[in-house]
Amino acid sequence: MRGQAMLGQKWFSLVRRPLARLALCAGLALPMIAANVPGHASPMDDLPMLGDASSGIVSREMEARIGQDFMRQIRAQLPAHEDPLIIYWMENLLFDLAAASDLRDPTLHLVMVDSGQINAFAAPGGIVGINIGNFVAGQTVHEFAAIVAHELAHLSQRHFARGIEAQRSMTLPYLAAMIASAAIMATVGADAGMAAMASSQAAAQQNMLRYSRAREREADRIGIETLHRAGMDPWAMAGMFERMSRSARYSRRPPEFLLSHPVTESRIADSRDRAAQYPRKTIPDSLDYHLMRARVQLHLSDSPSDMVTTFRSNMEEGRTSFTDAARYGLALSLIELGRYDEAAETLKPLLDKEPNRIAYTLTQTELLLEQGMTDAAVARAERQLELNPDNLPLTMVYVRALNRSQRHLEAQSALERLAQKRPTDAMVWYELAETAGLAGDIIAVHRARAEYFQLNGNLQHALQHLQYALQLVTDNYPLTARLNQRVQDIREIRQRIAG
Repeated sequence: MRGQAMLGQKWFSLVRRPLARLALCAGLALPMIAANVPGHASPMDDLPMLGDASSGIVSREMEARIGQDFMRQIRAQLPAHEDPLIIYWMENLLFDLAAASDLRDPTLHLVMVDSGQINAFAAPGGIVGINIGNFVAGQTVHEFAAIVAHELAHLSQRHFARGIEAQRSMTLPYLAAMIASAAIMATVGADAGMAAMASSQAAAQQNMLRYSRAREREADRIGIETLHRAGMDPWAMAGMFERMSRSARYSRRPPEFLLSHPVTESRIADSRDRAAQYPRKTIPDSLDYHLMRARVQLHLSDSPSDMVTTFRSNMEEGRTSFTDAARYGLALSLIELGRYDEAAETLKPLLDKEPNRIAYTLTQTELLLEQGMTDAAVARAERQLELNPDNLPLTMVYVRALNRSQRHLEAQSALERLAQKRPTDAMVWYELAETAGLAGDIIAVHRARAEYFQLNGNLQHALQHLQYALQLVTDNYPLTARLNQRVQDIREIRQRIAG
């Protein structure tokens, strides 16, 4: 145990340096930072066994702690996409796939990155990061899910811990070269950093590449099996890789996913061979996926007017698998342009068909708010929350409606319930701080801000807000005790990160 603690302390000391920070800034696949190391030549398809060496070196508890600190850095350095409906849909897909995977620990943390680049990553502690650009790249839910299943495979096979096991044979010069090249990349540029690594440690780099390829193919294989178990198309993995590979040929810079997960013709062929083990059949696509895709397409577009043209054309000419998704995208684009009557008319056939589909009713409530029909928006959200209690997107639009109606205490109460269910959701804590301020509950403002700041890695600000809250509490011992305990918790986190 003492050796394990020392390794954990050494690792935390390492990740504070440019190597880990560079990985987060660049959006690279984090398991590869640990996995791309020399001195390990296991077969391509080897799987960790119960009681393997990595289990003793890096416990699951240690992985969770490392993951929490990585998460703070991610939130601090990567732009978050905070569309509650996208997050809600993505969480459902993630947990459906996880249930069909080899993951033993169901604890997962989703990071939605507000970037049009095609990229994804997995990190210790059950962290899965997805760029919203993947929605545009994936033509079907199966192709999109293939990327997610691949990242889940990195977690289920504990590639991070196994990379640490391989790292035991890395000499100090190799480590120094890696850290130095990362520093060059962070200060001068990626090309110079890679040149430095290549010139100083060419042999080590070749070993790292071989190790990385083995892990990527293993993640492909396990991911394909996960897709099959989840009732999705196992051929989608090869299809997605082929699509990205083709797009890279006509671009000066390939998708980020291909930079951190290199795709070769042999890897695509391997994916096809794996998929061929399962019966080839037509598996339905998902309307919900295409509704989310429409939201992302509009978000990433520079011109809502152009999107009106695109969605209307797709809807009228049947260019998409789901014309309802094109109609939905058209309604969203019209709302963005302030053309509310047209938007209501466009949305109406969808609501007539499926009045309780969350995407439709959420957009209708948002439209009612834009039209100044606040009471109707509150009533609509309340009815839907009776069907879907504590639903994330419906609660968030309900809170907006309540605040517009000056019913701030009710909005605060709704967010406090949501924060109890989603204690690591920085977006919820941010909204709770804002709403508590409107309600005049200053102690709650400071408590919510403290949680928001600690989740985003600003521990000093978190401690300051807890101290502000403590100064305002009078004759409430239970609350004082909870605040003091939270101060102690955050101080311990800060001390651990500081090494």
